[in-house]
Amino acid sequence: MSGDGRVARMLGRPGPGPFAVARLLGFGNERRLAASGEADARGPHNRPGALPRTLRQAVHRFCRLPMPNGFGLAATATIMFASVAYGAVRGGHMPALWAQFNVVRDSAANAVGFRITGIALSGQRHLTREEILAIAGISGRTSIMFIDVADARLRLKTNPWIADATVQKLYPDRLQIGITERAAFALWQKDGRGGVIADDGTVLEPYVARRFTGLPLFVGTGAERRAKEFSELIARYPEVRSRLRAAILVAERRWNLRLDNGVDVRLPETDPDGALARLVALERGQRILSKDVAVIDLRFADRVTVRLSDAAATAREEALKAKKPKPKGGAA
Repeated sequence: MSGDGRVARMLGRPGPGPFAVARLLGFGNERRLAASGEADARGPHNRPGALPRTLRQAVHRFCRLPMPNGFGLAATATIMFASVAYGAVRGGHMPALWAQFNVVRDSAANAVGFRITGIALSGQRHLTREEILAIAGISGRTSIMFIDVADARLRLKTNPWIADATVQKLYPDRLQIGITERAAFALWQKDGRGGVIADDGTVLEPYVARRFTGLPLFVGTGAERRAKEFSELIARYPEVRSRLRAAILVAERRWNLRLDNGVDVRLPETDPDGALARLVALERGQRILSKDVAVIDLRFADRVTVRLSDAAATAREEALKAKKPKPKGGAA
């Protein structure tokens, strides 16, 4: 204490208190801020940069609020966390950080008894168990507590083989997955590349495995989407269907048929059903599909045009030449 009984000020430079902050914001000195009534009576500050009266009063009240214990530590931790999060987002590290967080989270849940000990699968034929679990995002470290069944179901349905799926958690440690697979319907070829398709045109595999080589073949842009419709049409004519090697969609408008003996049958854009009926009638009456022809053109309703094969055309020309009468020799 000083000699006149007053408490001596602490030596050293004091840190900025609420009043110092207020002074920097343009509120004047501490005495003026403490005597708020007197300050209000004097009216607004005329100094440049002074804050409006309502804002000054709000800051004045804030500066007089008592700070709770640990406020500084919490504020520091919040700022540090926000800085790390901002840096992770800007640097593109969030996926790796989130994956690491999931590993830690699942490990903690597994440690307290929520480890998956059994997974029941049903409905799979073409996909393996490992493929299904990988698609669903389930590994040996995944905890049943944190599996999002809706997300796992959506993941499974992204696979072209899977038409539908169900995922159920059976607490505390079992998982049940059921899938409905699409059936391989036909082969589809475009630009020289083949694949396996379902009846709705979904490409199941971008290549042709040996077990699918017996499926019917459709060729051309858009043929995968119209394959089921045309298959239902051609099935009504078994004499043609049994000899069909490929159905070729031309300009996404009409079909050409390639038969097993190399004959091309050209169908019209409109009424292909009637054209197939005429073809079957010709086959039953004249065995046209067994003749040595290259093209049978059914695009016109009033006529059928047939083009012979090269060998047949050459033989026909030679036969006509042989039948042609020879000119009589020598002048009289």
